[in-house]
Amino acid sequence: MRFLIPALLLIPSTLSVHAEDWSGFRGAHGTGASDARNLPLSWSSSENIAWKVPLPGNCNGSPVVAGNRIFVTSASEDGRQRTLHCISADDGATLWEGSVSYEQKMPTHQTNLYGGTTPAATSDRVVVWHASAGLFCYDHAGELKWQKSFGEFRHQWGYGTSPVIDNGVVFLHSGPGRNVFIAAFDLSSGDQKWKFDEPIDGDGERNSQRQYMGSWCTPVLVNADERQLLVCGMATRVIGLDSKTGELVWSCDGLRGERGDLCYTSPVIGGDVCVVMGGYQGPAIGFRMEGTGNITDSGRLWRVDKGNPQRIGSGVVVDGLLYMANAGPNLMQCIQPETGEVLWEERVRSGAHWGSLVSADGVLLTTGQNGDTLVIRPSAQGLDLVRTNSLGENTNSTPAVADGAIYIRTFGHLWCIRK
Repeated sequence: MRFLIPALLLIPSTLSVHAEDWSGFRGAHGTGASDARNLPLSWSSSENIAWKVPLPGNCNGSPVVAGNRIFVTSASEDGRQRTLHCISADDGATLWEGSVSYEQKMPTHQTNLYGGTTPAATSDRVVVWHASAGLFCYDHAGELKWQKSFGEFRHQWGYGTSPVIDNGVVFLHSGPGRNVFIAAFDLSSGDQKWKFDEPIDGDGERNSQRQYMGSWCTPVLVNADERQLLVCGMATRVIGLDSKTGELVWSCDGLRGERGDLCYTSPVIGGDVCVVMGGYQGPAIGFRMEGTGNITDSGRLWRVDKGNPQRIGSGVVVDGLLYMANAGPNLMQCIQPETGEVLWEERVRSGAHWGSLVSADGVLLTTGQNGDTLVIRPSAQGLDLVRTNSLGENTNSTPAVADGAIYIRTFGHLWCIRK
């Protein structure tokens, strides 16, 4: 039996953004799905390119779209300057840039350089997280409205969580490292509404067993048990917080793996089932978002802790099935959310996939590290590859789709692909 998604379960990230905007990480709803139509299915570095603009640095942050503005981050090589770019969706012209300085060089990894976060936007505001440099809110003219600093964030693999906006509230998962928390802020003023501190087992980089630890998860908003929850994968567990108060409603254990306590992906929701994948070939779990307290025994449906691929990008649910494009070993999968059963898996030639899957216009889009984007028709029977489109530049980012266009950030450029 296929598991169908109730139409009212998933909550839009903001009510003030056009329906086809891609206003945050993994879209307006944080699900990877979009109602965009009339997208091009074929392109190359010279075909169906409306414009491209150079971007500095090999950064992993993805573009977002709000109206006719594109927002994307970058950073200097040493991370001491971090920038939010506002670019015209019409012609690729730079409208403004907001740069901030952070004098101390922070540790990171060569595969996750500074500028690895994705902004979140409404029709008149945009929020960007620059980790140790702080949280910043601008209006669409580039005026800084407020900023917050929370101190130093230090992890050998760098940072990568992105803010979420809903109904005038900014939600931020801060981590990895010692200073791990989730907090909510008023979008207009920046005033903190609540803060939840996640206990950690270790020093923020390694747990008490001296294994790697940390979460780079961007949370998602869902309705469950007649309230709105902010759901986030942490280092060892998944938590559901009341979005209004920050109260811990439930937690589900199962992400602690043999190689460490790690979570790179965002939760993927199929109906009342939440699926979260551990990092570094760690465990994957599925559970029902019901009850209060520790719901591991009562709610967890399955846990797979052996033989998992490396998972960095997040999956997407279409017609009750979960599709994953994995970082290693170049593996596409189709998974049943209720059971964890892998219905099919197939290796692809687009390299490892660090970006997340996108569902739009009846197809799936996923861009590999080599810049090849696979266009796939969802199918429970096997990989239905429509086309492979190459831009010839490496990338770790997720495509954005809006108003008939696809936006892809590579290590060289921001590309606008349109018929």
